[in-house]
Amino acid sequence: MLLAPDKFKGSLTASEVAAALAAGIASVRPDAEIRRVPVADGGDGTVDAFVAAGWERVETIAPGPTGVPAAAAYARRGDTAVVELAEVVGLVKLPGGRFDPLGAGTEGLGVVIADALDRGATHIVLGLGGSASTDGGAGLLRTLGVRVLDGDGHELPSGGGSLVRAAHVDRAALHPKAAAARFTLACDVDNPLLGPKGAVAVYGPQKGADADQQTILEAALTNWANLVGPEFAELPGAGAAGGTGFGALAVLGAEVRSGIEVLLELLDFPALLRDASLVVTGEGSLDAQSLHGKAPIGVCRAARAAGVPVVAVAGRVELSPEALRAAGFTTCYPLSDLQPDPARSIADAAQLLERIGARIAEHEL
Repeated sequence: MLLAPDKFKGSLTASEVAAALAAGIASVRPDAEIRRVPVADGGDGTVDAFVAAGWERVETIAPGPTGVPAAAAYARRGDTAVVELAEVVGLVKLPGGRFDPLGAGTEGLGVVIADALDRGATHIVLGLGGSASTDGGAGLLRTLGVRVLDGDGHELPSGGGSLVRAAHVDRAALHPKAAAARFTLACDVDNPLLGPKGAVAVYGPQKGADADQQTILEAALTNWANLVGPEFAELPGAGAAGGTGFGALAVLGAEVRSGIEVLLELLDFPALLRDASLVVTGEGSLDAQSLHGKAPIGVCRAARAAGVPVVAVAGRVELSPEALRAAGFTTCYPLSDLQPDPARSIADAAQLLERIGARIAEHEL
């Protein structure tokens, strides 16, 4: 049996979900062979998923979204490094949880990528999600050697708001190893950089931007796009992580791919499926958004392609039985069946998942 859940956001990490399910299954079937493969879709938990699979965890220090240095980590195996934006400059790294819509930046992400490059990585997988900033990737590029200048030739300060004054972008000093490396953007959104479906309109409010600040940021990213490469602004994923996708596409030559597909490929998931009789996957909420590239759907597709049945677990399920079957799941076990109160379900998720694991052992094995 293969346990391949994503995190239950706000409650348990993917590894904790897998551990709770394994305990429940073992309580009924102590002879069951269980392999835990926690997964992620490019957002928070991506580095942990690779570390759980045996990749090396590399610790470093990097500035957070407001410039405050903090511990950060990425995963590495061979010449490939997996860097998670949320781990370095995500919302969870905001001091005291205080938003800085115009001033937050992605400089720390460039610091971590440079560390990986300097240690010999030639393929950078960049998980996009959970961003605290809307700077179009300018901070990331700045710490990799790109200069962003105003009309007087002065360096601009961090943050998306200052990009409204950007007049020149000097790429001459781009980190030579960055210029030679291959970049893969692992993300589950296809937003363009600008407009009603862009980085500011869709995600700006989540980062504390009010209406006036959104107007400033949209003008700033429009100016930034015109300077760096307007042809990249409309590409799917350019608006990911506050436009970080755009900066990586336009300057680093990055490729955008489904986050869960990248993870499953790098973990050689098909090989893990060869001896599996059942796959259990899931996340905190199985809903309409899950159907658009979220981790459980990616796991389900891979398992079904290998002829392995898949069951889902979730805190709550907002999909109909027909939609679940159409997605490929044989059945689904929501925690809400055991505990209908959402607050208590979140607080008691580990114990509830153990009970779900026992049910799976009783009914599926």
